[in-house]
Amino acid sequence: MTEAGPLPTVLLATATLLLVIAGLFVYRAAVGPTTQDRVVAINAIGTTTVVVIALVAGALDRPGILDIALVYAMLNFLLSLGVAKFSIERGGVL
Repeated sequence: MTEAGPLPTVLLATATLLLVIAGLFVYRAAVGPTTQDRVVAINAIGTTTVVVIALVAGALDRPGILDIALVYAMLNFLLSLGVAKFSIERGGVL
């Protein structure tokens, strides 16, 4: 077994930092003064989650986990489309 070096530690540290930033997005999604702020915050949370899953997959050297990240990215995109359609039907503007 070869030595992996500092790369897995750096990837996990980056994932941890992104999770802290996602906490700020959660605050914006809960408090956001407008619907648009909430939509953008939820989309940012989803995107951050995909990146964190990809970083963990790289750190653990498990490429199969990337499939989960791709499925989650597609679900995040569909959620964004659904919220946009719902908002436009109610007379709102995104």
